[in-house]
Amino acid sequence: MSGISDNELVARHLEGDTRAFGELVARYMKAVYNFVYLYARNEGDAEDITQDAFMNAWKGLRAFDRSRAFKPWLFSIAKNASLNWLKKKKPVLFGDIAREGGGADFEETIPDEAPLLEEVFEERDLVARVEEAMRELPPEQQAVIVLHHTEELSFREIAEMSEVSLDTVKSRYRRALIALRGKLRK
Repeated sequence: MSGISDNELVARHLEGDTRAFGELVARYMKAVYNFVYLYARNEGDAEDITQDAFMNAWKGLRAFDRSRAFKPWLFSIAKNASLNWLKKKKPVLFGDIAREGGGADFEETIPDEAPLLEEVFEERDLVARVEEAMRELPPEQQAVIVLHHTEELSFREIAEMSEVSLDTVKSRYRRALIALRGKLRK
């Protein structure tokens, strides 16, 4: 089923194909986990939130507007599950996207092109500096950077899932880039 679109899988699920939703889960499990990890900051809670997000998506699939893209809708549910979890949990500073164990580290998002040893050390230094700079960004700006670059969502999709205007998303992205550029020049 890997060549089938998300919306076709949704339609198949609604028609009774029990494997269709499982395919959607398989496609997005890691991405949703990595996204909610930004909020939870530990493996166990991120796993619980991810499970809640997929359960909520499964329950709400009949109400899903199939004229829209599935991925932003799913990430909107994941964001809401994360925020609900934060309300129940102690306050968490989630400005740090570095992983303590589970999920992909920021370094894994940088393509490996077999650099020379000196380049490896320079790259590690740059990655550490980018991670440090990312930790200092407000959560909204971090989310826009991660969703746009890691999850490859368009600004319009991010705006829809975040329930803010397209201009707000673009402004957050622009401010994040300016802040990162400034922090990295120091």
